[in-house]
Amino acid sequence: MSQQGYVATPPYSQPQPGIGLSPPHYGHYGDPSHTASPTGMMKPAGPLGVTATGGMLPPGPPPPGPPPPGPHQFGQNGAHAAGHPQQRFPGPPPVNNVASSYAPYQPSAQSSYLSPMSTSSVTQLGSQLSAMQINSYANSGPQMAGAQLSYPGGFPGGPAQLAGPPQPQKKLDPDSIPSPIQVIENDRASRGGQVYATNTRGQIPPLVTTDCIIQDQGNASPRFIRCTTYCFPCTSDMAKQAQIPLAAVIKPFATIPSNESPLYLVNHGESGPVRCNRCKAYMCPFMQFIEGGRRYQCGFCNCVNDVPPFYFQHLDHIGRRLDHYEKPELSLGSYEYVATLDYCRKNKPPNPPAFIFMIDVSYSNIKNGLVKLICEELKTMLEKLPKEEQEEMSAIRVGFITYNKVLHFFNVKSNLAQPQMMVVTDVGEVFVPLLDGFLVNYQESQSVIHNLLDQIPDMFADSNENETVFAPVIQAGMEALKAADCPGKLFIFHSSLPTAEAPGKLKNRDDKKLVNTDKEKILFQPQTNVYDSLAKDCVAHGCSVTLFLFPSQYVDVASLGLVPQLTGGTLYKYNNFQMHLDRQQFLNDLRNDIEKKIGFDAIMRVRTSTGFRATDFFGGILMNNTTDVEMAAIDCDKAVTVEFKHDDKLSEDTGALIQCAVLYTTISGQRRLRIHNLGLNCSSQLADLYKSCETDALINFFAKSAFKAVLHQPLKVIREILVNQTAHMLACYRKNCASPSAASQLILPDSMKVLPVYMNCLLKNCVLLSRPEISTDERAYQRQLVMTMGVADSQLFFYPQLLPIHTLDVKSTMLPAAVRCSESRLSEEGIFLLANGLHMFLWLGVSSPPELIQGIFNVPSFAHINTDMTLLPEVGNPYSQQLRMIMGIIQQKRPYSMKLTIVKQREQPEMVFRQFLVEDKGLYGGSSYVDFLCCVHKEICQLLN
Repeated sequence: MSQQGYVATPPYSQPQPGIGLSPPHYGHYGDPSHTASPTGMMKPAGPLGVTATGGMLPPGPPPPGPPPPGPHQFGQNGAHAAGHPQQRFPGPPPVNNVASSYAPYQPSAQSSYLSPMSTSSVTQLGSQLSAMQINSYANSGPQMAGAQLSYPGGFPGGPAQLAGPPQPQKKLDPDSIPSPIQVIENDRASRGGQVYATNTRGQIPPLVTTDCIIQDQGNASPRFIRCTTYCFPCTSDMAKQAQIPLAAVIKPFATIPSNESPLYLVNHGESGPVRCNRCKAYMCPFMQFIEGGRRYQCGFCNCVNDVPPFYFQHLDHIGRRLDHYEKPELSLGSYEYVATLDYCRKNKPPNPPAFIFMIDVSYSNIKNGLVKLICEELKTMLEKLPKEEQEEMSAIRVGFITYNKVLHFFNVKSNLAQPQMMVVTDVGEVFVPLLDGFLVNYQESQSVIHNLLDQIPDMFADSNENETVFAPVIQAGMEALKAADCPGKLFIFHSSLPTAEAPGKLKNRDDKKLVNTDKEKILFQPQTNVYDSLAKDCVAHGCSVTLFLFPSQYVDVASLGLVPQLTGGTLYKYNNFQMHLDRQQFLNDLRNDIEKKIGFDAIMRVRTSTGFRATDFFGGILMNNTTDVEMAAIDCDKAVTVEFKHDDKLSEDTGALIQCAVLYTTISGQRRLRIHNLGLNCSSQLADLYKSCETDALINFFAKSAFKAVLHQPLKVIREILVNQTAHMLACYRKNCASPSAASQLILPDSMKVLPVYMNCLLKNCVLLSRPEISTDERAYQRQLVMTMGVADSQLFFYPQLLPIHTLDVKSTMLPAAVRCSESRLSEEGIFLLANGLHMFLWLGVSSPPELIQGIFNVPSFAHINTDMTLLPEVGNPYSQQLRMIMGIIQQKRPYSMKLTIVKQREQPEMVFRQFLVEDKGLYGGSSYVDFLCCVHKEICQLLN
């Protein structure tokens, strides 16, 4: 089957405003009406097709006329052959400054904004541009000739084809560059729905976007641990050479689907878990039993230990214990131990945790009905407090506080006829005015609690108090948990900048003048150190804080969000909350947060075998030393990303072993250890390292390290580092692993072929590139969310899912095939659903089919659709049911409830939607994918020269 190459020789325009490094700046070809070249000049050759073996043809003057079309044209998402070791592409893309006008969809013209880039980096790049030019042109400025991004995976099996003469209006076909959708689809096709057994060291799991059944056979499931590469380089020199970060994204409490077996609980009674005497690693499949089973050698530090008498068992003919398959800790990658008293605070069993609900009852919250809504909903949600499977009712106790400038504690003891209120006015030195009756069992005190929740909205109905405190609220909750000697979680419902006189008082410091300066980092830092020390106190007492924010203006998320972030809590934000539009999203979030699987008062330690160690940690964590990761709580959605560095050589024989142990208190008050083990390969061949990379995990790591750095470094520097490191990783592959080819070809390893598109999405995110319409609070919010994301969530966040709804097959339960996030994929006759984990948009083309509009909205035409709705009407027909089902499936596994926005083509709100079409050029800077590929290619060429 032959495939047609693509002509990539349009006129190159100015570099667009973008990320720290601007793409190459090519001259124009002069007047497009001149088809003949000036004498003595070669026309730039278009990209040549590629022979099946991937051999390259030398660039030369092309024959007249376009190539004969191959029988197989590119489809919607391009064609990529799976399984090629490396990818090459047709010609470097044009740098396109105006918003591309794709037929049939023409957006309004946009002005081009000044780049937030220093002039020095432009000049510096200007001097480096010769790298991609092959022929020198006397008259018409720098141009490219014969420059090819070559790509055997793109053109399987066809004879080489030569490109026709330059067509000035042609743009590089986006279908000829690697498609994230194609990569996702290929992996689903080859591994979806199958059983993935974890019995082999260093094997690469299915992508995070592929549904499969995971069978633990000695290594932790990828639901718990994913790595940036499953093969570590043997030496630190190799690691430096490739610059691929060696990291693991660990989600210790990830949800296990019902069709996979839950974690086994091992109980050794008073003896407790068997551990290595030297490095303290827990018994696991990496321990080698010797001397007839009387001793074992630790897989992490090689120390030989005696087997405790109670644990002794004979070995079989291959040196394996006879009870190997009966003991989870010998045959599985993940399991739990019941912890002994040595693992408990003050050597006594912990009390079950408590939830404290803290409601801001200032004027605005009363007036907009929020307080009434929260009180009403808590009555039903408290029925669903989390409990262990075998328990009749939840062991979690509950307490209630309301506040504005002062704090109101409530006594809801079960024997009271009416709840009692106690007011604490001294917010400088908060104390807990009552112990007995503040934290109660919900079932026992149900009638008093319902009574209180009915009264709160009326109690404050006439309050005109607009000022609030914030730090004293957290302090009060923490002191209450401390007094009750139990861990727990504060649910705070807050809506304004805390300006009342009290510790943690904040001022409005939102300053747009700092944007794009070296002082921009201040906007991401908390404005007082009160919150930092408060967070440390909270973690020390096992107090996690979850914050529901309802801001109508600047509230300083960078300061208010610090305690939730450092205590393993969650931050939810509903801008300009309107009851009829935002109610459902908030209630879904609250319900989900109360019910989710969670561990309290946790300490995590990541141990490694000799030769490397964990050096850096990112997440909702606190580190008081270099090894203990402390978390007041950790839930099923939170991930910790860990970076590793060599401290010696690694051996190919023994590989690299990782053991993550989390000590925590369950919702019923039991102290447990959760253990996850993973074995990786090691190699002295760079090619093995590149073969085993996982791009989704790499992006998770780069996002977190960049978002951590924004607190200390100018954004421009961070963007440049990301571009340089991307180019460096790819240049190292090109130089050491790819077969020789012309310098003008961009060659990507198969496992990283979509790294550039994802990296460009990260560079364009509002945290790293400010945009006029995005508030400082929104940027701080997104920064905080990403810091605790697992791989699946960061993948969707940076590269949203875009589904054509007009192609729905109502008879099928399958999701429609996604399309690439680019305006060129939209059509006037189409309806598209876009989701990124925080937002969901339903985009309607102006010529959407009336029968679909009737089916989904129950109105006769496009003009009748009300774009204010945030929930689709329940219309009893197949289209409506199918669409709502699809939205449910997308929402299902996501930590945040996505609010739906209806967007009509060519109406103002479309501007917001367009920011999510991440393959296109940003409205306020940020390259298109095609341009970024060009920029990276140029960087690679420079590194190789």
